[in-house]
Amino acid sequence: MLRVSLFFTSLLFSFTLLAQTPVVSGPMLGPVELRDAKIWVELSPAIKTASLRVNKKGDKTFFEVPYRGELGLSFNPVQFTVGGLDPNTTYEYILLLNGKPSEYGGSFTTKLLWQWRTPAPDFSFLAGSCSYINDPAYDRPGTPYGSNDSIFLAMAREQSAFMFWLGDAWYTREVDFHSEWGLWNRASHDRATPTLQPLLKAMSHLAIWDDHDYGPNNMGSSYHLKETSRKVFNSYFANPSSGKNGQGIYTQYSYGDADFFLLDDRWWRSADNERDSVNGKPNPNKTMIGREQLDWLKTALLSSSAPFKIVAVGSQVLNPVSPFDRWLDFPAEYYEFMNFLQSNAINGVVFLTGDRHHSEVIKVERPGTYPLYDITVSPLTSATHVFGNAEKNNPYRVLGVDQKHNYGKISISGPRGSRVLKVEYMGTKGEKLAEWSVGEKDLKTPKK
Repeated sequence: MLRVSLFFTSLLFSFTLLAQTPVVSGPMLGPVELRDAKIWVELSPAIKTASLRVNKKGDKTFFEVPYRGELGLSFNPVQFTVGGLDPNTTYEYILLLNGKPSEYGGSFTTKLLWQWRTPAPDFSFLAGSCSYINDPAYDRPGTPYGSNDSIFLAMAREQSAFMFWLGDAWYTREVDFHSEWGLWNRASHDRATPTLQPLLKAMSHLAIWDDHDYGPNNMGSSYHLKETSRKVFNSYFANPSSGKNGQGIYTQYSYGDADFFLLDDRWWRSADNERDSVNGKPNPNKTMIGREQLDWLKTALLSSSAPFKIVAVGSQVLNPVSPFDRWLDFPAEYYEFMNFLQSNAINGVVFLTGDRHHSEVIKVERPGTYPLYDITVSPLTSATHVFGNAEKNNPYRVLGVDQKHNYGKISISGPRGSRVLKVEYMGTKGEKLAEWSVGEKDLKTPKK
């Protein structure tokens, strides 16, 4: 009798696995380079083998890329790297699951090899932060914090090169951030949002994190599950790299003639309420990005010749009147970096940030050199707010969007030497809410 019971229990479990959707979320494009591409997908525990079948568009000849990692786990985010590709060529792919072709697939186009051959290509990318997906059983009582997530469908229709997640790509709750399983489950749950799926495969995706997809609100270096959080983040995004020596998630990316510096504002972060100053001087022990990352950033910027050097940070950088976290609240590190930019005449620096639940462009003048701009894009689906108190008439704001969910569409175009960076804030249906631009000539140190 016991054997019969065990048999039917095993049979029921097998049927349950077979009834599951084979793909939990995705596929999603990671960075697509000149000769390789990354493709991400999360598979159900029922999948035991997976591979990618790839062919040039219009060509019936294909090749397969097998996944050689472990499957059958509670959470199965996997990444394929497809190599040996030709530049500026469109490829199609489908997933083979348990040895059979599936309905899941897509296409991508490798980068153009323009260097030494043609002018830099014009391109656009999307940006946004604060993606809260409601989960009523575990959300706080009252009005839901997340809004209609149809904004992702509008974003999927954009003809852009990539989507840049500027932090809080998912929101951990109290039921999540005290356990390793909870961290994995939150990323898996929110990534599977139906309206998000078309965007995932429509373009490449890059990301940095902020506090909510790292751990608890405002958390920094003391988070006891930071190692797990880093593993989860790297499992759900396919960034080009992830820090050095297993520390942090910072990395660098280039597209066209623009360089992007993706910073980690959590791994080394001191407590926000640690004193800014000691004995009237900036506290050298209060850091947001840490010595290792700061040294890397300086060297990387010195090595860049891009007309636009876009430094992406989860927290705002400049806003002098912000009552919330910003790099300026870590003055020793902040002023060291600002002095470095000026003393080395680093041209073309623009900050790209999230977090604030409103969007704006902040401008801060610097005597003797060009002004710095902080482009904030937020929120995608989480709660919004109205500009108020000291920020109501912020004299440093050159453009602002509050009380509206939005994403940024950022374009870089124009002839060599006169490239222009344009920011368009777009609403939930893809309508334009506001626009601002700056030229590369406006971001250069004056010649003496």
